[in-house]
Amino acid sequence: MQKLLLLLAALVAGASLVRGEIKTPEKAPIEITSSGQTTYEAGLATARDNVAIHVGDTDIYADYAQYNTTTHEVELHGNVRIYRGLTFYTAESGVYNIDTKQLRATSAKTVSQPYFLSGEAVTEISENAYRVTNGTFTTHDSPKPDFHMRARTIRVYENDRVIFQNVTFYIGKVPVFWWPYLYQSLNDTFSFLVSPAYLSSWGPSLLGQVTFPITDHIKGRLRLDYFGRRGAAVGFDPVIDYGKDDNSQARLKTFYIQDQNPDLNQTAENRKDVPTGRYRLSLEDRTNFTEDIYAIANLTKLSDPYVMEDFYQSEFRIDPVPDNVIALTKANPFFTLTGIVRFQANEFFTTTERLPEVVLDIKRHALFGGPIFYEGESGFANLQLQFPEGSGFQNYGTTRFDTFHQLTYPNTYFGWLSIIPRVGFRGTYYGKTWDLGTTTFTPPSNPLVPDFILPPPTLANPVKFDGDTFRTVFDTGAEASFKISRTWENVQSRAFGLDGLMHVIQPFTDFSYVSENGANPTSILEFDRFEPSTQLRAIDFPQFTPIDSIASWTVWRVGVRNRLETRRDDATMTWFELDTFFDVNFDNPYNRTNYSNLFNNIQFTPLPWMSFRVNSQVPAFAKGFTEVNTFARVQPLANLELDVGHRYLNDNPFFDNSSLFVVGGYYRINDNWGVGAQEQYEAATSTLEEQRYSIYRDLSSWVASFGGIIRDNAGVKEYGILFTVTLKAFPKFGFDLNFDPTSQGQ
Repeated sequence: MQKLLLLLAALVAGASLVRGEIKTPEKAPIEITSSGQTTYEAGLATARDNVAIHVGDTDIYADYAQYNTTTHEVELHGNVRIYRGLTFYTAESGVYNIDTKQLRATSAKTVSQPYFLSGEAVTEISENAYRVTNGTFTTHDSPKPDFHMRARTIRVYENDRVIFQNVTFYIGKVPVFWWPYLYQSLNDTFSFLVSPAYLSSWGPSLLGQVTFPITDHIKGRLRLDYFGRRGAAVGFDPVIDYGKDDNSQARLKTFYIQDQNPDLNQTAENRKDVPTGRYRLSLEDRTNFTEDIYAIANLTKLSDPYVMEDFYQSEFRIDPVPDNVIALTKANPFFTLTGIVRFQANEFFTTTERLPEVVLDIKRHALFGGPIFYEGESGFANLQLQFPEGSGFQNYGTTRFDTFHQLTYPNTYFGWLSIIPRVGFRGTYYGKTWDLGTTTFTPPSNPLVPDFILPPPTLANPVKFDGDTFRTVFDTGAEASFKISRTWENVQSRAFGLDGLMHVIQPFTDFSYVSENGANPTSILEFDRFEPSTQLRAIDFPQFTPIDSIASWTVWRVGVRNRLETRRDDATMTWFELDTFFDVNFDNPYNRTNYSNLFNNIQFTPLPWMSFRVNSQVPAFAKGFTEVNTFARVQPLANLELDVGHRYLNDNPFFDNSSLFVVGGYYRINDNWGVGAQEQYEAATSTLEEQRYSIYRDLSSWVASFGGIIRDNAGVKEYGILFTVTLKAFPKFGFDLNFDPTSQGQ
């Protein structure tokens, strides 16, 4: 029968006779119970068999325990288990101090997610910190971990850091690396990364980085890379949190390499004058001065136009021409005031400089609480269009003041018809214009190309400037739409994911009339200018943003949206959607045909594991081009996923013809193995542009993948090896192998 040896205040009172006071945590009472013999004499409480000790947030279990009321230490033997908060210890024997919570143990183990620790002796050196002699450290929860570190001495500071001395890293039973000293943070402010890599433009490479705290508000990342065909590189990327409550942040990225082979080119682009000293210096900053005033800075200085493409391929694909802009913004529920400075830091990129530009944007709001809404935008800018040095084009610039004001009257008629008429005015002053009297310009014959926009002037054939001008633009129009629907509750199909069906039809229309008066649109200097696109342009203001390319137009956009909706997972979801629309061009300077292409956008999601999307436009009524983009994703089996895509473009005056096929998939063979593949084929040029194949192996606490990649850059082949080993159990613990060259520098 279980016996109660000491209970609550009885032990406190007994101990007080010896020391006057027991300094247990917050004078917590101590309860010791066991199923065997118990004694209490000379200040020693002894218990045997299934001993349980409870004090504060600590629970201790052992076969034998003896508590010393003078030293407040518990001597433990046999199957020792100590639970304190979220920390768990096991040992053969040990001594635990109730006051200091320090443990001295032999053959001990501890669990403090996400790591596991064991050793010949464990001694607590302070609260939440202990030293392990001849210990092992792992994040793999297994009696036989796939990997572990074995060290002569391990010091663990919970939720902070681990310090190893004389440490060897093992995979299974095989030692793979040794360090005399190793510091590993248990949070993301300290980590190290070793990444072997191979790319044909790099050669065999080794990418290394160490992330470490500098102060409480600054975290640094030191990069040390070696590229077999290019040489050694170094970089330092600090992240600085500052301001009130650290709500502002600056991110700096630096990179430098003395390139041993700067003319190495794995692309089809002709390069020249690439320096040997190549660098990248970037700053991303957001400073919050108050809740409604903030500043941003995006700055990048490059040694040459190819350094991002060669060493930061992932970033290059998203942003091949980094910007250099500083902006200060005052935000308000009714307006936004922004000051912008944009400049050409890299003379080999075309840049529209704004030195400066100040814009006041007044958000749409009801005038005096009535039914009429007002919105507006006014701005002043000192503009310069800077072309790359040696390009042969002529730089130009002017000052511009632009103001726009618009009234709308949204209303619903008959309870179902939404009509939003609008009327607006824009006035723009330019300090300079083109002198058309001295300009030779042959308008394009293709009706899909605007005939009023001059090509950039060249140094060989420069354009002369004329005086200032003031241009006015009047716009008016109306949007209208309504919805009709019908519901079929009896439509039920598990095979097609249907739980009732509702058909919603929404016809919509938008009529836009714009009258431009003043200077000839051809004479306007282009800064916020027309950019080629395959999509229809906005015909409303302020959504139409290339304000230096405004000409008179009369366009009527009509369409209808069909949606089939059903219930799934207690929510309404769109099962099928079809948007159909086109423009009637009474007078359209950007498309001089009578009608635009006919657009049909289809989105079909019959089941959670199947989706299909088609975005198409065809010249159904007049001359035009054809574009069809198709994408399908299906998971017919739990362990198989397939993706198929196709992009078709033909007869567009701005872009090359294309028939691009993208096919990919992933198959999980079993719990441990998987294979993946992706191919990209351009049928217009009969080029297999990219091949990527991978094999995946789940190693319990690791996931390894190995594969290859081949790219064909217009006849120039590029090869890469991809090998990644990712630690699942403890992703912040940084021994990671990453052979994916596209993620370098991320």
